[in-house]
Amino acid sequence: MAYVQPAEFAAKMIDAGESKVFMSTKDTLIRSYMAGAILALAAAFAITITVNTGQPLVGALLFPVGFCMLYLLGFDLLTGVFTLVPLALLAKRPGVTFGGMMRNWGLVFVGNFAGAMTTAIFMAIVFTMGFTTEPNAIGVKIGQIGEARTVGYAAAGAGGMLTVFIRAVMCNWMVSTGVVAAMMSTSVSGKIMAMWMPILVFFYMGFEHSIVNMFLFPSGIMLGGEFTWSQYLLYNEFPVIIGNVVGGLTFVGGMIYSTHYKTSPKRGPMAAAPLSSPAE
Repeated sequence: MAYVQPAEFAAKMIDAGESKVFMSTKDTLIRSYMAGAILALAAAFAITITVNTGQPLVGALLFPVGFCMLYLLGFDLLTGVFTLVPLALLAKRPGVTFGGMMRNWGLVFVGNFAGAMTTAIFMAIVFTMGFTTEPNAIGVKIGQIGEARTVGYAAAGAGGMLTVFIRAVMCNWMVSTGVVAAMMSTSVSGKIMAMWMPILVFFYMGFEHSIVNMFLFPSGIMLGGEFTWSQYLLYNEFPVIIGNVVGGLTFVGGMIYSTHYKTSPKRGPMAAAPLSSPAE
């Protein structure tokens, strides 16, 4: 069957985390660069659909195409390594250290940011005819999103910062579920179907994804959004990164590790009952 049992994909998660720790600098940067660029393009695609149709649900339904593409191509997102790499450390895989984990996270951050920025520049050129005209309706919308999710949070004070953090936690709860879901099947169609569902939820609910935001906010600044780089980093990117770590590691990685990889002994009559023979 194409379905992979939870105990099996829990082990796959740890194997994947270990592999990422020992990946070369070149491969880590290339894979994370392409992941950031593709996910950013998917965000631009979804916003374009939303503006042109007036239906945010349609944009959200189609956004997961980018996530599926980058996963099937073997590229790496920061949100995914936040969940997978610590499991290899927790499982005490040989040679996996805290320093190795931080090296991986740092390289993936750099690669994702560079890829997302590349797409941001490309799309800003497209939306302004090479910066010779005012932004079109899609460019204006991106600028408005940037304002609402930086100075909008700041204006709400502590409540705004709590909100952005919780939205980031819930984002990587869903996104990392998508990463794990792809391990639940051995078929391409099964992987795509499993990934599509949680990614749709995250995008439609407006949760905060650190890599999507690496596209939205720099492009929003280029397209006339009334907020600054410091506001973007302080009121969005930095708290979102922290929330993404918490969401992926606790609600996905930690939970699956605790119950499917470190399964506790059964209790009661089942624990004492002898195994039945095939003939019984």
